[in-house]
Amino acid sequence: MTIETDLQKRNDNKCELCASIDGLSVFEVSHAPESSVNGSAYLCPVCQDQIINPANIDTAHWQCLSDSMWSETSAVKVLAWRLLRVMRRESWAQDLLDMMYLDEGDLVWAEAGETAMTDVEDTQHVDSNGAVLAAGDTVVLIKDLTVKGAGFTAKRGTAVRGISLVADNADHIEGRVSGQQIVILTKFVKKST
Repeated sequence: MTIETDLQKRNDNKCELCASIDGLSVFEVSHAPESSVNGSAYLCPVCQDQIINPANIDTAHWQCLSDSMWSETSAVKVLAWRLLRVMRRESWAQDLLDMMYLDEGDLVWAEAGETAMTDVEDTQHVDSNGAVLAAGDTVVLIKDLTVKGAGFTAKRGTAVRGISLVADNADHIEGRVSGQQIVILTKFVKKST
């Protein structure tokens, strides 16, 4: 049997983090004590992308961790712990992290691979009120902004849906306003609830 076949059986051919059934593939969890079924998880492309690119984390997607963190599989628990650590500024994520238990070996494994995921905190994007922004969030402009080179003014109160974060600059986000993709300073937006 192959690792993929074993992983398909382990979780009934569903993503081991979010239970999606689309586009699943083997994901080797970094710093695993062994390269085998025990050091891998069967994940969907959305989960894999956000683990590999923590700056793209969509916190709404990860509400699923409230279930998957209780998995009997070490690789899944380690991934859940690392993701919750990245999002620990969200109160729900910190609450889940406080409830979570990892045995000593799994905790060592989780901490060994944590650095790559938590480096994203150096470029944490926050709005004018200090709320943490994530890729895919909707924000509202808090003042009129003249868009240079596009010849229009983005009006106060305009909702910008599905923002993306500028990875190397915590002060910038990108979003579509009046059909134009523009860069917006985070100090001029507030997160929409």
